[in-house]
Amino acid sequence: MPPLTISRRRVLGSAMAISVVNLAARAETPPGPDGFRVLEARAGTLRLLPEPSAETAILGYNAQSPGPLLRYKAGEEVKVRLINALDQPTSLSWPGIRIANAMDGVAGLTQKPVAPGESFDYRFTPPDSGFFWYRPYALPWLGEQLGRGLYGALIVDEIHPPETDKDMLVALADWRLDDKAQIVGNFDTPSEPGSLITLNSQAVPVRETLPPGSRVRLRILSAMNARIMLLAFEGAKPFVLAVDGQPCDTAFEPVRSSLPIGPGARFDVMFDLPGEPGAEASLILRGDNEPDRALLAFKTEGDLRAPLPPIASLELNPLLPTAIKLQASKRGDIVIEAAKPTETPASTAPAPASSWTLNGAAADGFGAKPLLSVKRGGPVTLTIINRTAFIQQIHVHGHHMRLLHDLDDGWEPYWRDSVLVPAGKTKHVAFVADNPGKWAIEAVKIGLEAAPLVTWFEVS
Repeated sequence: MPPLTISRRRVLGSAMAISVVNLAARAETPPGPDGFRVLEARAGTLRLLPEPSAETAILGYNAQSPGPLLRYKAGEEVKVRLINALDQPTSLSWPGIRIANAMDGVAGLTQKPVAPGESFDYRFTPPDSGFFWYRPYALPWLGEQLGRGLYGALIVDEIHPPETDKDMLVALADWRLDDKAQIVGNFDTPSEPGSLITLNSQAVPVRETLPPGSRVRLRILSAMNARIMLLAFEGAKPFVLAVDGQPCDTAFEPVRSSLPIGPGARFDVMFDLPGEPGAEASLILRGDNEPDRALLAFKTEGDLRAPLPPIASLELNPLLPTAIKLQASKRGDIVIEAAKPTETPASTAPAPASSWTLNGAAADGFGAKPLLSVKRGGPVTLTIINRTAFIQQIHVHGHHMRLLHDLDDGWEPYWRDSVLVPAGKTKHVAFVADNPGKWAIEAVKIGLEAAPLVTWFEVS
């Protein structure tokens, strides 16, 4: 997975929080008598800056950000009741889960928005094991709700999970704070770079001490609205086990031990700490025109842990296709361009472009006609054309895609539910449309916090 060129503006934002949780100790929301776990979207506070700064007002599920960890066994039913205690409509979406369409939570396409004071029951059985997340999806409030802290992680454990000494959630969130430690409220304008980085309200690097030779599994989630980061590993040899919740064809070491991570991306990464006491390993945020910074710092101490077998690939998902008939695929184009400046009668100066367009349309909700319609089981190829000067990202709901090679008919050895497209470039993805319903396609507008550009396709 080659690194992308990333500017400082798009990497940092003006405040960023990274939360790391030992999953073995992470409190989960217990189910009620009817089997439903309750997630109440409501206001809360979070200490992002040390005293004497004020606590930051946020939105969270059960007043937490990240929200409660939802963890299930393979084949177990998910039963979640969303209660909306906000003053604006919301919903609950489940990126990466190949979910039943009625449960996808995309307000305006698969369900009505959940109004303030109302609730909605989500009930489905994930077909795949993997690392997923949940977040709101009600336009035009999506950017604000996510930017204020509404998100959480969901894990469906493998039937035969790999052995590890530390299983950690690394959830990256992007906060823009004013001088009173409160979130800046304008989510429609480009955010300025800043330097505040916290980890569970603590200064980075967060330090972990483990026995020499310990095996660590990181589940990295970017819950940011519109940021791309480049994370690198030093002092340890990382292997990517899964991308966006799906096992890789073969576990691989990323190029230069670095991962470009866009909004909503998820990586399962495993590595062994050095075998001698006093050694160090780190997860690094690669800076752009500024020094690199360590986010996680591991140190070995004590006796060498018993030897483990080499890090191995996860079991492949037998429900995903082994082949995609590209020549027979239904094809669709997605063109992202800068919105044309407009002129007002009071001034001849063009107004700054505040957003981009998708196939000529601005971010004004889902249109009446789908981008394409395909019979269930039919192959689909999407051509994503980025005519802007910024990296863009396309996320497809309900399906996982292969990223096709630029020069031949091959594809990368992993599945994605989102794909990054560099400035001025074109990428091609392919998938089998095996999940019936109306499915959203969204273009995350890198550099802006507003709601994404959206279109949709239909599987019948």
